[in-house]
Amino acid sequence: MTNLFSPNTTSHNDWEVLKDLQWHCTKCELKSGQAKTWQVWRQEKGIQLDKDEKGNWFKRQMCHTCNFTTIHRKLKSLEILDETKSRSGVSQYLARKIKMLFKNEEAFLLRPISSNQLEVDHKFPQARWGGDEIENKPTMSEAEIREKFILLTRSNNLLKSRYCEKCVETGKRGVFPGIYFWHQGDENWQGDKHDEKGCIGCFWYDPYKWREELNIIVNK
Repeated sequence: MTNLFSPNTTSHNDWEVLKDLQWHCTKCELKSGQAKTWQVWRQEKGIQLDKDEKGNWFKRQMCHTCNFTTIHRKLKSLEILDETKSRSGVSQYLARKIKMLFKNEEAFLLRPISSNQLEVDHKFPQARWGGDEIENKPTMSEAEIREKFILLTRSNNLLKSRYCEKCVETGKRGVFPGIYFWHQGDENWQGDKHDEKGCIGCFWYDPYKWREELNIIVNK
C-alpha cells in the first residue's frame, strides 16, 4: 500500500514505521503522540488501527528500545476502508454551521478569531471513546451541536488532548491552567472509562458551563 501522506511529514514517517503491522512505541519510534492524530487516521483517512485486549486503540507495554512502559500503536491492515472514510468526521458544511452558531468564538479564552484558525472539537474526548462515533448529520439542531461540540485553536485543541490523555492514564481530571475547580465531582475520574458523565464538571469538557458555575460561587 502506498503511503497516503506527504513526504517529510509526521504522519508519513509514522506510516512507514507502522506498515510492518507490529506494535510501535509512541515515545521513541513514532513522532505523533496525540490521540487526535490517530482519530484522524481512522475517521478521515479510513486507516485501520488495531486494538488491545481491552478494546483500546493503543496498548500500554514495555518498550525494549527506550526501556519505558509507553503507549504503542499498531496498524491492523494496510487496506483503506473507504466506507469509514466517507461517513466519519464532520463535513465541511456542518463545520461552517458550527462556527456560525458559536460566532467563531474560541472556547478557551472566549475570543472571536478567524474561522480558518478554529477547529471543531468534540467535547467528549476521543481518548475515551469505546468505538467510532455515529454519523454527525448536517441537519443537527443547535441544541445538539452545543451538546457535542466546541471551537478551539489548534494549539488549545492539542492542550486539551494532553489533559484528556493524562486523565485516561492517571484517573486525574484536567484543569484550566492554575484553577483547580470542578463544578461536579473533583479531580478524580468517576465511573466507567467510556462514560461521558465522568467528564461533567471539567473545564475541558464544557468551558462555558464551567465558567457559569464558577461565577455563581464567585458572585455569592
